[in-house]
Amino acid sequence: MHIHILGICGTFMGGVAALAREAGHKVTGCDAGVYPPMSDQLRALGIELIEGYGADQLALKPDVYVVGNVVSRARLADGSAKFPLMEAILESGARYTSGPQWLAEHVLQGRHVLAVAGTHGKTTTTSMLTWVLESAGLAPGFLVGGVPLDFGVSARLGGPDRERPLFVIEADEYDTAFFDKRSKFVHYRPRTAVLNNLEFDHADIFDDLAAIERQFHHLVRTVPGSGRIVANGLEESLTRVLHQGVWSEVVRFGSAVDEFSAEGEPHAFDVLRAGRPVARVEWGLSGVHNQLNALAAIAAAEHVGVAPATAAAALGKFRNVKRRMELRGTVNQIAIYDDFAHHPTAIRTTLDGLRRQVGPATRILAVFEPRSNTMKLGTMKSQLPWSLEAADLAFCHTAGLDWDAAQALAPMGARAQTAPDVDTLVRQVQAAARPGDVVVCMSNGGFGGVHGKLLAALQP
Repeated sequence: MHIHILGICGTFMGGVAALAREAGHKVTGCDAGVYPPMSDQLRALGIELIEGYGADQLALKPDVYVVGNVVSRARLADGSAKFPLMEAILESGARYTSGPQWLAEHVLQGRHVLAVAGTHGKTTTTSMLTWVLESAGLAPGFLVGGVPLDFGVSARLGGPDRERPLFVIEADEYDTAFFDKRSKFVHYRPRTAVLNNLEFDHADIFDDLAAIERQFHHLVRTVPGSGRIVANGLEESLTRVLHQGVWSEVVRFGSAVDEFSAEGEPHAFDVLRAGRPVARVEWGLSGVHNQLNALAAIAAAEHVGVAPATAAAALGKFRNVKRRMELRGTVNQIAIYDDFAHHPTAIRTTLDGLRRQVGPATRILAVFEPRSNTMKLGTMKSQLPWSLEAADLAFCHTAGLDWDAAQALAPMGARAQTAPDVDTLVRQVQAAARPGDVVVCMSNGGFGGVHGKLLAALQP
């Protein structure tokens, strides 16, 4: 089968492309401003990438076009289509489908799917769970919205040496495609579903938290009676979701009264099952959020036969994911980290974890851009000072915002600065940083190469 993927450089669609190629299909694809790291990964797999969405790609005549959710029926200022290839597909009557639908029909069918959902921590927890299963010799397939350092790729088919092979997938609540507004995860039909946490996000497609809770309950409805739902017992929103109806075993984690809980510091803790110690995790990760992620992974792995002690031992060797507190370099005794945090809660969680790690005496400089659709809309701008409390100084990149970031950060006083472009931002950090500081750059995009620019600018 020849598939042509529209929006192929996104983390999810790039993963679909890698899986399709591994399965023996011919894969081509297009995107606007074909960009790394996914473009590099795809070219290494021998996948032809085309720049832009020109209608001339109709001449490729694939068996099916697989359409990413970046594609829309939008029009440009001159009235022309923003995605002329999509218009040509519709006019021609060519066969097309969404990425999640193609994945469900051609990869997930017949497998035991372990899906990891939640507002935060999906990529990290998916990677943890995959590593635990791999360490236990179960050779799972996976699709992660990032690159787990233990695997070096974002997706693989996995071993078929089971009656029902395992497949671990990051289960995103974002919409499927312009022609299918359901959340992506309703296509996956998991037997093991992790509900890590749930709060308001994606303000561009959801009106309120209740609308997202409704989509999470659609996911719950797809889990069979023999399945397991692993839910964060600390989240009231998830309690509301499950109160709408549940037909599967529910295993909760987080609080002392839940089936799985933790005792000890996030970097070294005992895992308790029904109040009794059953395992111990000692690793290089920090933050309560990663402790909770670990409990979720351990509870999910148990459902497919991996004992908590085995899972905990594997997590002790877990190397995390690219762009999750990834050290990009140290210059003039100043450490530069890269992190994917972009939601206020994720920013706060990242900085709190870092503060626990470095202690009160080390200065933390938070460099961030409100780049997600939710943040661009300004829906959560008032939460920014709260999210940055653990930072000594904060530097905000304001390009593309329709709201006043300086005003939103005013409660922080002189601790916060804003910059209209990356070069100005770098100069601000350069003027403020001193040996011994830790700089953490937070964005869900490339951030204009700010990490490399900072490393160059901070040279003594």
